[in-house]
Amino acid sequence: MSKEIEDHRVLNSSHNLPFADVLARRVSRRGVMRGSAGLAAASMLGMGAPVSALAATASKKPLTLAFEAVRGSRTDAVVVPEGYRAQVLVPWGTPLFDDQQWKASQPMDAERQSVSVGMHHDGMAGFALNESSASRRFVLALNNEYIDQDALWAPQGGPTNAEDGQRPAEESRTEINAHGVTLVEVQKEASGGWSHVVGSPYNRRLTSATVIALAGPVAGSDYVKTRFSPDGHQTRGTNNNCANGVTPWGTYLACEENWPNVFTHGGERFSDDARLGIPTERSRYGWETSAGDASEVEDEFARFDITPRGDSAAQDYRNEARTFGYHVEIDPYSGARAAKRTAMGRFRHEGCWLGKLDAGKPVVFYSGHDARNEYVYKFVSRAMWNPDDANRPGESYDRMAVGAKYLDQGTLYVARFNADGSGEWLALTPQALTPKGHSLAGALGLSDDDMAGLLVSTCDAADLMGATPMDRPEWATVDPTSGEVYLTLTNNSQRTAQQTDPTYTNDGSGVTQSGVGYATAPTNTANPRPDNAAGHIIRWREASDQVRFAWEVFVFGAGANDDDNLSGLTEMTQFASPDGLCFDEREGGQGILWIQTDNGYENVSGYTNDQLLAVIPAALDSDSPDAIINAANQHQLKRFAVGPNGCEVTGIFATPDKTALFINIQHPGNWPANGDALTQDATRMAQGAVRPRAATVVIEKQDGGPVAV
Repeated sequence: MSKEIEDHRVLNSSHNLPFADVLARRVSRRGVMRGSAGLAAASMLGMGAPVSALAATASKKPLTLAFEAVRGSRTDAVVVPEGYRAQVLVPWGTPLFDDQQWKASQPMDAERQSVSVGMHHDGMAGFALNESSASRRFVLALNNEYIDQDALWAPQGGPTNAEDGQRPAEESRTEINAHGVTLVEVQKEASGGWSHVVGSPYNRRLTSATVIALAGPVAGSDYVKTRFSPDGHQTRGTNNNCANGVTPWGTYLACEENWPNVFTHGGERFSDDARLGIPTERSRYGWETSAGDASEVEDEFARFDITPRGDSAAQDYRNEARTFGYHVEIDPYSGARAAKRTAMGRFRHEGCWLGKLDAGKPVVFYSGHDARNEYVYKFVSRAMWNPDDANRPGESYDRMAVGAKYLDQGTLYVARFNADGSGEWLALTPQALTPKGHSLAGALGLSDDDMAGLLVSTCDAADLMGATPMDRPEWATVDPTSGEVYLTLTNNSQRTAQQTDPTYTNDGSGVTQSGVGYATAPTNTANPRPDNAAGHIIRWREASDQVRFAWEVFVFGAGANDDDNLSGLTEMTQFASPDGLCFDEREGGQGILWIQTDNGYENVSGYTNDQLLAVIPAALDSDSPDAIINAANQHQLKRFAVGPNGCEVTGIFATPDKTALFINIQHPGNWPANGDALTQDATRMAQGAVRPRAATVVIEKQDGGPVAV
């Protein structure tokens, strides 16, 4: 999630025992850093030593990072290691269907924006068009998380009535079209550079106005019936998609995160609306104020005001917000209608990451609710994985039907982290028993079989089950060989020291009732630092029963000179606010863990802009008895790239042959250097002020070899 649109409010008012308090109670910080809690739990659960710790000794040729780490940078340019190059690709405003050139001075309008690359790139993935050219030609699926109104409306000096008054319909419509998802074919040229394919049949935009199907238990229920869709089977738009997911059958998952703030509710809100933080006054962009304009079509602006106005839900938009907050499945190969997979829960999804895939076992996806003191979730499909359903690039078939098979029926779980390094997945089903001994449906005031109502109120359900509040759970990634899951806990300025919150019940008994509790969460085992401005990364391994897991802290973010630099970071490895993650699988069951940052922590930001670091978890074991980052193995953690001033480094994947690494530069301050060019050298600095544009950056070795090794 970008700092630019982060919601600083703490909306979880449950009494659940927070993660940092769990750690501080039962395990010393020294023990956590040595990984003893997680290893002890792994032994207790019968899982043995972590697979990542065994990989280095099992491999005949251990993988090593072969680039010279870069120093911190505070410039208007992308910095990469010596021997590498970086190219700008598909920046905001790139035309998808004609070859007209972007001009920095050109005004943007709704029609042009609907057929151009959207704003503020975030999570992304590549989808091969055939096996033989998978690393040179593919469909790039790209989230466009939010907008920068100053950049969007730069030619006219900024937006009209941004803070109060009625927004012009054309401006609201343009902003709506700048959000969503971009699908664009990209290819490597014979000259060695990259370009997008103008007019490709795969090029496509999904915006905050695109009609999207509702699928799963919530679809067709009374909770999502609106004036636009009286039967509750469709909605319009996908909004504020942050990170992403990829399915093994070849579809893309866009994940709706900070969507609540585009709505407003002037009446008595549903409890789930309040729990998710839907504003009671003007929305973030004021799109609802354009309602009533003579050009308005099918309540395109009115739907953002969800105050009840009719006699029933079919006469107004009281339920419109309940059609948001889901994973959105998109087939990048066809024009098939996208679908919101409601069985996977409704909250502020950061992303969606595929677990270890085994034939004959369920398909598993992990997701974090990116807000302070929120939770980690897991979805387990009812259907067992059949390898015959795997993606077949170049073939045309109904991938959305395959998605329905695995994603519309299953069990959603929320995580509880224990002080001994173990953890439990708590099922969010109507029959599940809360810590008070009540059925979850009963505790939510629902009928015994109301799965749709439970999913609409996913956050309240997790509160009632006693899940562990976390320090902004953001990106996750999974080692496909071992199944180990890594998760960034970006930061939390709303966390206090143990037992300092007078409203906190520290007996671990769970909540008293939904909507009553504390304003800030005390520390716990997995979130051990009060006022955690630097963040950390945790790792866990699932037990065979899929209900228990063992966890440990993999690394704590910090400044090199911090008193609580618990991982021993140096000037060359210091980082804060870890955000994006990617496990880049290489040979021999090993892989590179890429770590991206979205930093606002002064002890690090004074030294460097946001950055991309790399570490090979398997290699850590050669220098330490535990495969975690500490003072003894700092040389294994390397800074690979630094972004330009003002940016967040986010979104990441490597081509199958590992010769190109794709990242996104979001909300740069004065970059790329050439305000008119669509492709250019990302490492150049602008001469003077430019109209900033988010863009994808392709990083490659100058000799054409695999990146980083």
